[in-house]
Amino acid sequence: MHKEGDFEIKVDSLSKIEGHADLEVKVKNRKVEYAHLKISESKRFFTQAVRGKSALNVAQVVSRICGTCSIAHLLCCIEAVENASGIIPSDQTMVLRNLTMDGLMIRDHAMHLYLFCLPDVMNADSILEIAENDRELVEKAFEVKSAGNELSKIIAGRAVHPPYPIVGGFSRVPPNDEARKIAHLLKDARDHALEFADIFRDAMPLFERKTHFVALKNQNYEFIGGELCSSEGYCISRKNFLEHLNRVVKPYSQATGFEFEGREYMVGALARMNLNREALHPDTKRDLSSMLAYFPSNNIYMNNLAQAIEIVNCIDHAIEKLETSDFKKEQISLPKLAAGEGVGVIEAPRGTLYYNLKINNGGLIDYINLVIPTAQNMVNMEKDMEKIVQDNLDVGRSKERIRVELERIIRAYDPCMSCATHFLKVRWIEEGSRKRT
Repeated sequence: MHKEGDFEIKVDSLSKIEGHADLEVKVKNRKVEYAHLKISESKRFFTQAVRGKSALNVAQVVSRICGTCSIAHLLCCIEAVENASGIIPSDQTMVLRNLTMDGLMIRDHAMHLYLFCLPDVMNADSILEIAENDRELVEKAFEVKSAGNELSKIIAGRAVHPPYPIVGGFSRVPPNDEARKIAHLLKDARDHALEFADIFRDAMPLFERKTHFVALKNQNYEFIGGELCSSEGYCISRKNFLEHLNRVVKPYSQATGFEFEGREYMVGALARMNLNREALHPDTKRDLSSMLAYFPSNNIYMNNLAQAIEIVNCIDHAIEKLETSDFKKEQISLPKLAAGEGVGVIEAPRGTLYYNLKINNGGLIDYINLVIPTAQNMVNMEKDMEKIVQDNLDVGRSKERIRVELERIIRAYDPCMSCATHFLKVRWIEEGSRKRT
């Protein structure tokens, strides 16, 4: 148990998240004064580097911002360029883009849930420890992840940095026999995805803090298109999204936080499930109806269950499109770019991704701005961290237990700061004695 008094919790390098971040919590009189999430990634300067580059090529450049979410950055930027120039993609192109997003979600959610979060759920140190006791379960995890990879490869050319999606369409359309083959692969993976959803349903910790959720909402639970809606019950124009955001500068972090309408908010799978679960595929709703009863939820840990449900939904959506679509080669001519301003909004695995860019008369990028999901969640994450520390202090839990809970609640957000493999170190500094452990 902790002694009465003031102290700080400092965390160097959070583990099992995408990238590098540190944490500092200050406690005074056994009350949490603040929780700071310090994102320590270096500045990337992509928004400056692409100025003066051709708008036709910029999507492939900005997709290098992120290896795990390269597809989301690619498609969101393409949408912004098309909107700026008045280019309207074909219906088949939109089907292929949605299938590309399905592949990304299956692969990315599987990696986060099965490799990073499953050890928490099964009280193991890592996926390697789970493999020693249940190798078959780990093999099933990789089969689901592999199915997402294969879907992206057939539709978009690669699972990471795919070459086929371009401004105006796809440079290659998959043959129908290849599409049907992938549908069979996804059917095999579906049973495994259902099994993992059961595992996460039965292991979500209790936690409650009311907050605000924002996500795209549309008729088929797709990650492209629809309206940006709030859990407060209203929707806003996509092009006006920035007008509703307040940029929150964090002097201790390289990343900027955001507030929506002056309040912390959350984007991601939990927001999508809270706002749009009625639009899930009928097969998903049929087989996971008992889990859908948990939503809407203010428990951030339910973000992981929402991701597990989304994997099944993406599989069901993809199987239907792959089996019923008659893909045909389309003549793609080099689009004529017009000067203008465009907005792209897409649901990336970790939440709403926003692009705003301007193209000049020469078809070159004059300006680009983007808002990533993890930055939008930053203020909300700090509020949840404050509460989890205070809750654990109130019941006298040990420092080691608090450290574990801090790691777990941050992982529940699936934050993306690029890959990290090192484990968590916590420094406890107690005021007065300046004792460090």
